[in-house]
Amino acid sequence: MAEVAREKKLPVDDKVHTWPHLVRMEFLCALFVLVGLTLWALVVDAPLEEAANPTRTPNPSKAPWYFLGLQEMLVYFDPWHAGVVLPSLIIVGLMVVPFIDINPKGNGYYCFKDRKWEILTFVFGFHILWVSMIIIGTFFRGPGWNLFWPWQKWDPHKVVALTNVDLPYLVGFRNYWWSAVFSLVMIGGYFVAAISGFYLFVLKIKGKEFLERWGMVRFSIVAALIALMFSLPAKMALRLLFNVKYVLVTPWINI
Repeated sequence: MAEVAREKKLPVDDKVHTWPHLVRMEFLCALFVLVGLTLWALVVDAPLEEAANPTRTPNPSKAPWYFLGLQEMLVYFDPWHAGVVLPSLIIVGLMVVPFIDINPKGNGYYCFKDRKWEILTFVFGFHILWVSMIIIGTFFRGPGWNLFWPWQKWDPHKVVALTNVDLPYLVGFRNYWWSAVFSLVMIGGYFVAAISGFYLFVLKIKGKEFLERWGMVRFSIVAALIALMFSLPAKMALRLLFNVKYVLVTPWINI
């Protein structure tokens, strides 16, 4: 009986304590990053500028790099939308992630296969949208907030002739009320098409059973956030390709 007990396999505990295994590695990584940034700061010539002069506005006048994404969005949206609505939606979207995520896999360990679509959504929203706008604002925006290639010299006298028009005016509407109706129909149609496309996409990838477990409330929240996220590159494309300034124009809000 003793030999049988010895030969019996014991359960394997594959858990690893956060301290010291994880914290030690995080501390070492943070230390290496700090040393690298310190050496970089010593090598790069970036002296402090003179004291601010209220009679002279620098051109270009750029925000700190971590706010350049917001400043770049001001090119395509009204200040209330780019500076208040969209950042608030980003914060709210991150807050609701634990409540809308029903995938039990990938918790406590990294696996791309188990959380492929979650990771791709984050990569698109953060790296492709947010980081790309920071890069554009840092390296491609010059005097007058005009676009320059990195190898081009910044010309403070450069003037770009652009005629930005509103979408209803572009398609031929001149009456204020009909323009507002057209704009609301276009915005509503976009959200209907985006949410319907997202539903068909999830149905094809995950199946009907997943949608039933996910629930209507969770699906609606995620679909609305996805539609709002894709509205940013859609509005940027309208502005850059067709010089569309606003889709909806009212005395109160402009989108």
